[in-house]
Amino acid sequence: MNQVIVLWPGGGVDASIRPPGSKSITNRALVCAALGHGHSRLQHVLDSEDTQVMIAAWKRLGVAIEHDRATATVEVEGCDGVLPTDAAELFVANSGTTIRFLTAALAACHGQFSLDGVARMRQRPIGDLLSALNQLGAQVTSLNHEHAQCPPVQVIAKGLEGGSAAVAGNLSSQFLSALMMAAPLARHDVTLSVTGELVSVPYVRMTAEVMRAFDVDVELELPHRIHVPAPQRYRGTTFRIEPDASAASYFWAAAAITGGRARVEGLHRHSLQGDVGFCHCLEAMGCTVHWYPDAVEVIGPARRGIDVDMADISDTVQTLAAVSLFVDGPTTVRGVAHNRVKETDRIADLATELRKLGAEVEEFEDGLRIIPPEQVSPAEIETYNDHRMAMSLALVGLRVPGVAIRDPDCTAKTYPHYWEDLQAFSGCRIERRE
Repeated sequence: MNQVIVLWPGGGVDASIRPPGSKSITNRALVCAALGHGHSRLQHVLDSEDTQVMIAAWKRLGVAIEHDRATATVEVEGCDGVLPTDAAELFVANSGTTIRFLTAALAACHGQFSLDGVARMRQRPIGDLLSALNQLGAQVTSLNHEHAQCPPVQVIAKGLEGGSAAVAGNLSSQFLSALMMAAPLARHDVTLSVTGELVSVPYVRMTAEVMRAFDVDVELELPHRIHVPAPQRYRGTTFRIEPDASAASYFWAAAAITGGRARVEGLHRHSLQGDVGFCHCLEAMGCTVHWYPDAVEVIGPARRGIDVDMADISDTVQTLAAVSLFVDGPTTVRGVAHNRVKETDRIADLATELRKLGAEVEEFEDGLRIIPPEQVSPAEIETYNDHRMAMSLALVGLRVPGVAIRDPDCTAKTYPHYWEDLQAFSGCRIERRE
């Protein structure tokens, strides 16, 4: 926690990269494979804190999983919905996908389980998911007396009956994804009704596509209704994971900031991950975007601010904020109130750090307005143990000498080798100091 890295620009970017596998797809595929019948082989798996805690949890539950880091491959012998272990205490660090997906998956099985994480996890809401599971016949409760409806969670699992459940769509699409992946194990069909606005719709579509890859049917009537016939059986398969589009956003943004060229291999216009839509934001800011069958290329610079609703691509808000410091005119981001309950408050804390860099920032409940300074000032950036804060605001250092990032190793949550890749990709110089 006492370490910082300091960045020194290396000129314009002109490079290609294939980022590591998608965290979102990896953790969804692990759930489907673990609950499935037979053997699954997952390729291009992300090796990060979030995926490690998911793998460790399934191992603790008795599922046979072998992770070959050298080949980025995971072999899974599915339990076919019958866990070898009927009692376990699971620690999930600060992985929102892991605690949400596992809570639902375990509720659909049998046994008694508890799930907990770091201090910040005990402030991240999960009550709507618990309510929906209980509507489907589960017995899940929060054990948190200080922050009601937050972890730790207790699951007394006797399988899901099925039926109908209502779930709020405005806090996290992960609640819906968790319910969807558990639903095939229910004794009767499951119908999920979304109340209010559904954020991050592409992630729900991604969940459905991963489920279908494991031979399970799901019917989407977004943004209001999802129907999963049950009971169904996940079937083992070989599944290839796309590069992480959220991670790709940093490299596309590097081109936008430096006036260079960034080509990301392995993604395309119709990728499972909605965060490829970040490129539309850069295009609106004046960048040129080329879409290829197996690559997306961005040519900078970004020139002008935009007004954009980022509800569907909220993980890239901080990346856009870094770009917004170097354009003419303000940039306004809307529709991301749910960013306040992620690893940190990604609206208030982002505003604080942008002001250190010289920006004028107006904060809204669901977003912020960023007025770039005449000249961006170097600053020491607090990361709040948020991997995206570190990776996004480090990009400012590609133009401004001496930008420092505190607690740089928090990037291990989703991208353990980010600093090496950023340095090789951009030509910047990175110094690590105590």
